[in-house]
Amino acid sequence: MGTVVEPRLIDLDQVRVHPVERHQEPLHRQLMATHHYLGYLPKIGHTLWYVATYYGQWVGLLIFSAAAWKCAVRDRWIGWDFHHQYDYDRLKLIANNSRFLILPHWHRPNLASKILSLCQKRLANDWQKCFGHRLLLLETFVDPRFHGTVYRAANWTYLGLTRGYRRTRQGYSHTIDSRKKVFVKSLQSNARTLLACPVLPLPYRQGVPKMMLSAQQMRSLPDFFLDIPDPRRAQGRRHSLPTVLAIACGAILCGMRGYKAIADWAQSLGPKARERFRCRRVNGRLLVPSESIIRDVMIRVDPTELDRSVQRWNQACGQHDTALAIDGKTMCNALDQNGHQTHIMSVVGHHTKSCYTQKKSALCQPREIPKS
Repeated sequence: MGTVVEPRLIDLDQVRVHPVERHQEPLHRQLMATHHYLGYLPKIGHTLWYVATYYGQWVGLLIFSAAAWKCAVRDRWIGWDFHHQYDYDRLKLIANNSRFLILPHWHRPNLASKILSLCQKRLANDWQKCFGHRLLLLETFVDPRFHGTVYRAANWTYLGLTRGYRRTRQGYSHTIDSRKKVFVKSLQSNARTLLACPVLPLPYRQGVPKMMLSAQQMRSLPDFFLDIPDPRRAQGRRHSLPTVLAIACGAILCGMRGYKAIADWAQSLGPKARERFRCRRVNGRLLVPSESIIRDVMIRVDPTELDRSVQRWNQACGQHDTALAIDGKTMCNALDQNGHQTHIMSVVGHHTKSCYTQKKSALCQPREIPKS
């Protein structure tokens, strides 16, 4: 950090903000733990640490991390319903300013808002470089004992108070803790419109279409697999077939692809979710099937029976579509006997991702078939 300089007036044009380099992380962690009332925040998932300098001296520290899983006032402001924010990983387009600290002896007029403004200008590009996708919106939660003056000065929008519940290992707390003030800042003028649109345009669309399972949907899934014959030997079965199939199907409905992704999703389930899927209890803990068990079951189970059971569950418990999407594809290498390319038009439910109808036709413009 060099020799500490404490001028009474500083030239704000000389303030610089940049991501913390690896060799600077221990000092960033130490200062945040010492001077911020919430302590430091470890790097978990999508997290970026920043430092603000003035002629080489550290004057401020910031941390941006993944958005809050749920925030009622934010979701209402955007226009999201219960499932909307989970389609195509829309939460990834929001980052949370989870820590902001001006170091002792560096509290100067307009310094904090200058640092925040500089960080906003570069954050979207830094996030794209580190995590491979863009950002549209920033959010932050401010303790009610503070006024959020820095965010107001930087033109953040105050939305209201959180409901006061906090996330725990068992889900959400039953009692209301301290409610937080919620501020948001759009990184581009149409951010709110993009986040709320029925179908995200490229390049903001990330991942694959998926849904968010409710507690009742989790509880109901195993019942629809009770009639499927178990292809495994009775000896050595550690998990029931309905539980394995329900977890696998639940993971796929939530956007997971591949056995490893399904197994990782299963491992991330909390105690309440594991109980809903009827996982076996061993020494007081609810265990989920491993990747090898999921793979073995999915390979050997009767696909016709599995498809029939999933269709019955979807009809009984699936979401209802409030919008339909029409999509057309030209099959480049599919030619009819007259040499015409095949074109397929599909009507797909926006929420359920179910294909309601599909029509195949041949384009009028014939394509020349190369001679062998």
